[in-house]
Amino acid sequence: MSPVEFFQLYGNKLLLAILVHLQYVFVSVGVGFVVALTLAILLSRVPRISNIAIPVIGIFQTIPGLVFIGVLFIYLGMKPITVLIALSVYALFPILKNTYAGIISVDENLKEAARGCGMNGMQILFKIELPLAMSAIFSGLRMATIYTVSWAVLAAMIGLGGLGEFIYRGIDTNNNVLIVGGALPAAVLAIILGFLIDFIQDKITPKGLKGGK
Repeated sequence: MSPVEFFQLYGNKLLLAILVHLQYVFVSVGVGFVVALTLAILLSRVPRISNIAIPVIGIFQTIPGLVFIGVLFIYLGMKPITVLIALSVYALFPILKNTYAGIISVDENLKEAARGCGMNGMQILFKIELPLAMSAIFSGLRMATIYTVSWAVLAAMIGLGGLGEFIYRGIDTNNNVLIVGGALPAAVLAIILGFLIDFIQDKITPKGLKGGK
């Protein structure tokens, strides 16, 4: 089957699948980012808890996404919220770990100097810690976004669409064209979103923190 024939047969379905896939990615990464950023800030303030929480989170991260979605499916049923919860949880892991590492790596001398200049805790967080952790935060965000593009394929396993619908249907029918038709757009989305995050990072990172760019 030629590309022209493929798009004639599946063009509309492919476009819908891409839009559904993007919806899963944007919502889950957005929720994961907000939750992860909040947790990372809180954990950076309580080392006793973070020393336990971060390793536990690392263990939880090893649970296969298919298993987690399957468990949620049992309790929540075949609803978009099932996929969004699962993807949001997995998206927050790399963001949380990178943000936490970025915040605690900020030189204590810089924070002490900021306090000496009269800054309070919130000012130090937003003017010192988060800007200096920006590279780590975006690294986690990029990782989470790319991972989520691939994890969102699992939505099709419980009949909730996305590009995984083409992949799994192709596997079931031994149709390589359908498999490629779902896998290739997913790969392209991951690349495009990765570049988009790099672009946003470059635009919002203060010039003094760009490493000479």
